[in-house]
Amino acid sequence: MQQKIVIKVSMHCRKFRRKALQVAAVAYGVTSVALHGPEKDKLMILGDGVDAACLTEALRKKLCHASVEQVEQVKDPEPSKPDKSPKLPILCCQPPQVEYYRVVPDPTPAPCTIM
Repeated sequence: MQQKIVIKVSMHCRKFRRKALQVAAVAYGVTSVALHGPEKDKLMILGDGVDAACLTEALRKKLCHASVEQVEQVKDPEPSKPDKSPKLPILCCQPPQVEYYRVVPDPTPAPCTIM
């Protein structure tokens, strides 16, 4: 089950933004990372089995200040119900290909019998 994590990180230049994205992207279970918020100071992380505490700690070690704002489970969209009208399968039949071989014995056997 996927989860969505929003982490606020103090990022005041492009270098810190790039570094935060790299740290979050290499974490275990992360499928996507994006900058979020009006000031682009929040990381929105989607993943399966992501440990928010470990990810926040890694961001604190690399950048400085990071805090978890939101962790929630993302529900998978329900598959749409198929139509009840029966659909006929498309069949593409080709006649089987038959290959004929004819075995011809050798009229003169080889003089060497050890082979």
